Amino acid sequence: MLISFLQSFMACGQQTYDQKLQSLYSNTVPLVQAKEVKEKLNQEDVVILDIRSAKEYSVSHLPYAKFIDYDRFDISQVQDIPKDKEVVVYCSVGYRSEKIGEKLKKAGFGNVSNMYGGIFQWKNEDFDVVNQQGEITDSVHTYNKRWSKWLEEGKGIKVYE
Repeated sequence: MLISFLQSFMACGQQTYDQKLQSLYSNTVPLVQAKEVKEKLNQEDVVILDIRSAKEYSVSHLPYAKFIDYDRFDISQVQDIPKDKEVVVYCSVGYRSEKIGEKLKKAGFGNVSNMYGGIFQWKNEDFDVVNQQGEITDSVHTYNKRWSKWLEEGKGIKVYE
């Protein structure tokens, strides 16, 4: 009985990745799974936007992803994207990208989705990321040490500074 109580008590302070994501999302932008994004990667009718910082993007990003800095976002940065084009946004875990997705929707983009779990989920599913030179890399900027726990061990080289 005591062991059961202690296990329950210790588990209360731990969240799963899915629980953490659910606590972060407002569910204002439809979610799309990493597997679905992978299937769309090289299609011309979808635009993938990386909504992290320049430092994060330079370490690695999804192939074909266009960089849009979250902290400096201005709708003029996406003026070349037709508003009827499918747009997928992502960041580390999906929080910042959801906020940009909201702005895109407000600006009239009709087909915006947020990649569930962000680049962490992407790598956790063993999908490739590329560096600034377009070469496949195992490095992933994990925002900071605390957030790096959501990138599963062995799924990538955790970079934060």
